[in-house]
Amino acid sequence: MKVEQFRADLCAWLDENDLTPGPDHSLEGQIKQLARVHSALYDADWMRYGWPVEVGGLGGPAILRAVVGEEIVGRGLAEPGPYSMVEVLAPTMIDYAPTELAAEMVPRLLSGREQWCQGFSEPGSGSDLASLTTRATPRGDDWVVNGQKVWTSFAQYSTRCVLLTRTAPGHDGITAFFVDLDTPGITIRPLRTMHGVDEFCEVYFDDVVIPGARMLGKPGDGWRLAMDLLPYERSTCFWQRISYLYSRFDRLIVEATETDDSSLGAAYLALHTLRCRSRATQHRLADGQRLGPETSIDKVLLAGAEQRMYDTARDLLPGVVELDESDWRTEFLYSRAATIYGGTAEIQRNIIARRLLDLGKE
Repeated sequence: MKVEQFRADLCAWLDENDLTPGPDHSLEGQIKQLARVHSALYDADWMRYGWPVEVGGLGGPAILRAVVGEEIVGRGLAEPGPYSMVEVLAPTMIDYAPTELAAEMVPRLLSGREQWCQGFSEPGSGSDLASLTTRATPRGDDWVVNGQKVWTSFAQYSTRCVLLTRTAPGHDGITAFFVDLDTPGITIRPLRTMHGVDEFCEVYFDDVVIPGARMLGKPGDGWRLAMDLLPYERSTCFWQRISYLYSRFDRLIVEATETDDSSLGAAYLALHTLRCRSRATQHRLADGQRLGPETSIDKVLLAGAEQRMYDTARDLLPGVVELDESDWRTEFLYSRAATIYGGTAEIQRNIIARRLLDLGKE
């Protein structure tokens, strides 16, 4: 199927089927809206294109998934954050979970029956993920997990979690599990951040028993899983985020009470540069190429474009950030973290310098 025809057919279907969000714009409302959108798309088969038949998909290139995400997020039918978890975690399950487990679970995520989360970061292990300390200890055919995760997005609404644990020293001692969040011993505590939304959570594991059959890959495969997950995050997920930023830029032009062609032009140029880079990444993925450290460039460009766009909104909408309880204020505050989450801008530039430009460690 040609991408252009696929997009045209999808847009026609979306025009005929009203998935406009309701009046509840809370985080809980966004999660419910996402489930509604996923369910409708899955029942109409749109959510199944680009996914393997073995997990309930209809096959076809992964770029079809990017088209679906672009249209859904760009039209404001779902928020990019919750929507992105599908593109991060479903490929991970397909690549690392036992075949039967992936076949059972992935359709639940695609169809909106479940929301999943990603248990990676810890109080002392964020960008330095290899230092994580949440420990999994073998006990018969099971594993017993103790520790704490933090900054776990949407955990309070999630049914399951892709969890990284420590089973031995070093990078080769990190092991991943697929955990049911209603397992005894798991405590989830939402964290309210400065932008007023509690999408992040602390998750505590106290003698949590996980069946050995829920291990993703083999013991010690966790670091490789995490590194394989990042390119998915920085390809299709970024494409969705870019679509959302373009929609916000269009709204800024309409709402701006002051005009500054230079500022608007710089913001647009940053977005356009990012989109061109991300488009190339999408096509590389569609061609079956393996993505690597070069996606750090995508991450740096996304963070810079997002912050520049919201800085421009602050300047051209006087008082909207400082004085108003508006979407612009919430999103401006959230954009401050764009150079931190998912690996800081400094770390991304170090990766670019060392692994792409061969500039050495100093």
